[in-house]
Amino acid sequence: MASSSSSATTRASQRILHPGSAAMLVGGLLLIVGAVTPWVSTPLGNLSGMVGPGLWVLCAGTIAMAGALLPYRRVALAHALVAALAAGGLALWQVVRIVHLSATTDSWGTMLPGIGLVLAAGGAGVLLRAAYRIRSAA
Repeated sequence: MASSSSSATTRASQRILHPGSAAMLVGGLLLIVGAVTPWVSTPLGNLSGMVGPGLWVLCAGTIAMAGALLPYRRVALAHALVAALAAGGLALWQVVRIVHLSATTDSWGTMLPGIGLVLAAGGAGVLLRAAYRIRSAA
């Protein structure tokens, strides 16, 4: 006896990657790399992000990477949004903190965002775009 299930339905049900998987993998990788690279550049040296917010961004990056490999779109959408909002919020908070410290100490241009902060903000942007793509494809 032949099976009555069609090959189209089995392919769709066995699909793991969704439309935003590649972007979520890239965004998660940007967050992970950005977490371990310097966040603030000063004349006295670079300040690592792993002391404070970088650890949270590292966790958000792993959440984004895990969401990229989940076959469920709603769960992947939640992973992308949580990671993007956490990393983007921390990057924005760090930039506001740099501006505030530069204003109060009158040292404009001596304390600048490092490459880790830029990568974390870029990773949050990529994850927001992936969340939009997952949402619009559903």
